[in-house]
Amino acid sequence: MPQFFLNKRLIVLLVSIILLVALIGISLKDRQKLTWPEQFVKDSIGSVQSLFEKPAQYVAGFFQDIEDIKSTYKENKVLKTRLDEYVELSVKVKDLEKENQELREILDKKESMRDFKPIQATVIERNPDKWEDVISIDRGAQQGIEKDMAVITAKGLIGKVKNVSQFTSTVELLSSASRTNRISAVVQGDTRIFGLIEGYDKEKQALLFTKIPSDVKVEKKQIVVTSGLGGVFPDNLVIGKVIEVTPDDYGLTQTAYVKPAADFNDISHVMAVNRIIPKVSKTP
Repeated sequence: MPQFFLNKRLIVLLVSIILLVALIGISLKDRQKLTWPEQFVKDSIGSVQSLFEKPAQYVAGFFQDIEDIKSTYKENKVLKTRLDEYVELSVKVKDLEKENQELREILDKKESMRDFKPIQATVIERNPDKWEDVISIDRGAQQGIEKDMAVITAKGLIGKVKNVSQFTSTVELLSSASRTNRISAVVQGDTRIFGLIEGYDKEKQALLFTKIPSDVKVEKKQIVVTSGLGGVFPDNLVIGKVIEVTPDDYGLTQTAYVKPAADFNDISHVMAVNRIIPKVSKTP
């Protein structure tokens, strides 16, 4: 026997190659049914794939969920930042619109005050402890502000200049509890009713118009203005509107509650005004 056939390993290798070639040839044919070795191999591979596919999908899905959460977090952070910017911008727009409206009203008021000398100013300080007493404005002696000048908004009178510095001034509001805070006023109507604005009722948020004779009839909604009789304030500056009238304890006089035309809780832009006294020409 030749030495070739004595090598068993070589024989097994050749037989294996022949079987492999035969299997490849069979698998390449167009067959409708698989052989049992092919079925076994295919089912084995399918089982192994199924065994690893679900855990792999779970792990892949877990990391995908984490990535989605990160993306959502970043997106929400960006949207929140934009929302904060939008809210801030909306507030600024409203403030600008309000300031623009106030300045327009002040300008219209200034143009209509032919008999007065208005000086426009802005409120720069208002102490919460003296909220109803005084405010500070950014105009002083250098801009023509003088003590006891009337101070108004576009809506009406709010007070008078109390102290003057070179570039700032302090304004005493009509709502101040100071005993010296008095203004000569008149109720407009067929009959002019004179009196004094002195004092402020916090509960009713109304000025006290005192010294009205008991036999004089004052009605609600009548307009109260400055009389000009005090020698300091111009006349016809709007103060407010009558909302209630009560007699005093002795029945000798009446007190009218006057709702201020100006909003004392919201004062930003004001004007200090002084009556222009016409010069009298001297005759030779």
